Amino acid sequence: MAKHHFHLKADWPGGRNSVGTIEADKLKTEISVPTEMDGPGIGTNPDEMLLGAAATCYIITLGAMIERAGLPLDEMDMSSEGVVDVTKGVITYEEIIHRPVVRLKPEATMDDLTKLQRIAEKAEESCMISRAIKGNVDVRLEADLTVNEG
Repeated sequence: MAKHHFHLKADWPGGRNSVGTIEADKLKTEISVPTEMDGPGIGTNPDEMLLGAAATCYIITLGAMIERAGLPLDEMDMSSEGVVDVTKGVITYEEIIHRPVVRLKPEATMDDLTKLQRIAEKAEESCMISRAIKGNVDVRLEADLTVNEG
C-alpha cells in the first residue's frame, strides 16, 4: 500500500483579523477571514480552499474517468459554489455544488452520452475529497452534458 504525505506550513501573527500565509509544495498564498465574514479578505480562506479542493478533485477524477472510458471528449470546464451558513456565530459549511459542462465530439453516440452521465455521477462518489467530507458537507452535481454539433 502506498501512502503519500503532503505538508503545509502556516504562519499566523494572531488575532481574528490578521493576515497570515500558507505554503506547500506548489501552493503559496496569504490567508485571512473573508470579507463576507467581516474579515480583511486578503489572500484566500478556508472556505475557498475547501471548495477548491473539492472542485479540483472532482474535475480531475472526471477527466480521468472520461479518458479511461474512451469517450470522445471535445471540451470540459466547471464552476463550483460553496454555501456557508453563519447563524448566531456558528459557521457551517453546508453544501458544495459542482456545475461541470462537458461536451463530447460530434461523432459521439447516445450511448456515449449515457455513459458520460453515469461517469459524471460516479466521479463525485469516487473523488477522495468528496469521500472525506461525506456526512458533513452535502455535495451536489448540476451537470450540463451534451454532444457538440458537427
